[in-house]
Amino acid sequence: MRHAEGQRRRLLAALLAAVALPASAAGVCSQPVYLSFDTGHMGVAPLVAQVLREQQVPATFFLANERTRTGGWSLDDQWAPWWREMAAAGHAFGSHTWDHHTWLADRPDGGFDTRPSMGPQAGQRQVLTAAQYCAELQRPADRFHAMTGQAMLPLFRAPGGKTSAALLQAARACGWQHVGWAQAGFLGDELPSDRYPNEQLLKKALAGIRAGDILVAHLGIWSRQDPWAPAVLAPLVAGLKARGFCFATLRDHPAYRAQLAGR
Repeated sequence: MRHAEGQRRRLLAALLAAVALPASAAGVCSQPVYLSFDTGHMGVAPLVAQVLREQQVPATFFLANERTRTGGWSLDDQWAPWWREMAAAGHAFGSHTWDHHTWLADRPDGGFDTRPSMGPQAGQRQVLTAAQYCAELQRPADRFHAMTGQAMLPLFRAPGGKTSAALLQAARACGWQHVGWAQAGFLGDELPSDRYPNEQLLKKALAGIRAGDILVAHLGIWSRQDPWAPAVLAPLVAGLKARGFCFATLRDHPAYRAQLAGR
């Protein structure tokens, strides 16, 4: 068992070393993929940062104020230095709503039924007006600016990716554009480990991801027993580089680049 584990680690180390440089020798990302992370319990956040730093990979983070393993919150003062470090490293940042509000239904009055998983009404059905939903999007942006001195991109990801045409229109009206992910870009860290082991998730991602795909993972999922990061993240980055892909933030995604340039 130890011998096999040692071989696996040496193989991974060799693969990482072989692809440590960007995929394009000219420095131009010609076959980009867009790695993104939503917040979570933050337990793997330092390990994610380490992989991104060692592999020179930029990513986009979508921020909500989620409960952490240490009993605090992902946007509290304990994590502020981590967010400052990630901002200084050049990563990009968007909103994930403050209390992680999952859209449930549109209301005839133009509001929305949601269910926040965080905050004082966690787990309860809640009614938000369009203005209140916009305020939920803005709160992470305000907190991010307070922590880092940087402005958040006007991009958001609805929790669970659940939206409606009315919700997207309301968000656009207050300056926010939604970001989903590619089908192959769902990296599976939310799935149960016993049915979807890390090896299976890695194999599927390496086989399915194509240039231009937006990828999504999290900074810690409570229900997953076998942590996805860095066990899958490190070989995934290495494997995608070996296939000729490179990494970019959503600042450079063609669907958002023009809007962001016009800010």
